[in-house]
Amino acid sequence: MTSSDLYPVSRLAAVQEATAKSGLDALLLTPGPDLRYVSGYDAKPLERLTCLVVPAAGEPYMMVPRLELPAAQASPASRLGLDFVAWDETDDPYRIAASRLGRVAKVGLADRMWAMASLRFSEAMPETEQTLAGSVLRELRMRKSPAEVAALREAGEAIDSVHRRVPEFLRAGRTEREVGRDIAEAILAAGHETVDFVIVASGPNGASPHHEVSDRVIQAGEPVVVDIGGQFHSGYCSDSTRTYSVGSPPADFAEYYEVLRRAQDAACAAVRPGVPCESIDAAARDLIAEAGYGDYFIHRTGHGIGVETHEEPYIVAGNAEPMEPGFAFSVEPGIYLPDRHGARIEDIVVCTETGGERLNVTSRELVIV
Repeated sequence: MTSSDLYPVSRLAAVQEATAKSGLDALLLTPGPDLRYVSGYDAKPLERLTCLVVPAAGEPYMMVPRLELPAAQASPASRLGLDFVAWDETDDPYRIAASRLGRVAKVGLADRMWAMASLRFSEAMPETEQTLAGSVLRELRMRKSPAEVAALREAGEAIDSVHRRVPEFLRAGRTEREVGRDIAEAILAAGHETVDFVIVASGPNGASPHHEVSDRVIQAGEPVVVDIGGQFHSGYCSDSTRTYSVGSPPADFAEYYEVLRRAQDAACAAVRPGVPCESIDAAARDLIAEAGYGDYFIHRTGHGIGVETHEEPYIVAGNAEPMEPGFAFSVEPGIYLPDRHGARIEDIVVCTETGGERLNVTSRELVIV
């Protein structure tokens, strides 16, 4: 894949059209996933303003600090035919952007825009209403192109290769932090640009879904939840969870782990075009509840993934949005017994024309090391 596949020139025109249809006058996209998705430019988030201005009508332009101009021009954004407006240290870039844009009633701000930038834009455009750019971009970002799916598949293969190495690192007597450090190095070695998270949750820590690492020493006979991911060199993300046991696990753990494995299979099997997102959640949740563990499944079944680890669509009760080909999301039910142990199994799944494709392929059986 090339940057032109992942960040096509046509995307900017599609965003401009969607902006006009939404009733917004412009989008203001500062460094973060929205800017990268639209332009391919992974700009540094600095106190100096970088901002892609996408008017509903008229020519888009990029506000760039003069010292960042070479980086912007070297990025995929250079293919878009943008006017790069370089500003100097004594300039007010917010007023320059507002002046070029003209008088507008309503703009969409990048969802991850710093509050500082939002307030400065308010000062520069006091009569302009602000809303979130995500209201426009979500419809585009949710539907992954074949190139985006290929990028997610590549990231998934890389994180799978790290899970295959986890038994090298995981053993009794080591701390979670020591294991996590080895895993982080392996994630980078597998081709990721960043390590976004490493969860090594042993024993009772496994009952906390977002526990990361600690100095707790891993004991023999303990289950260990390992949830890892990062941003691959393409800009697209990985995220996968497997549960391990250091020696033979407790009998009750083995029992509910099998329930969890069947629930995760059921949710993946439920994926197909037209079904509501919430039905994927229900496929896993109902089976876990029927087995008596419903109170211990305490989070949604999944989240979308792309240039962010967590994005729309969310696989949760109440989200009746129908599945469409190109939706990419996690399927990650879990069971968590407070003060004892927990388990989670997570794959990234893409909705296809006929069903669902798992992008993570390592074994979902309990791995005993």
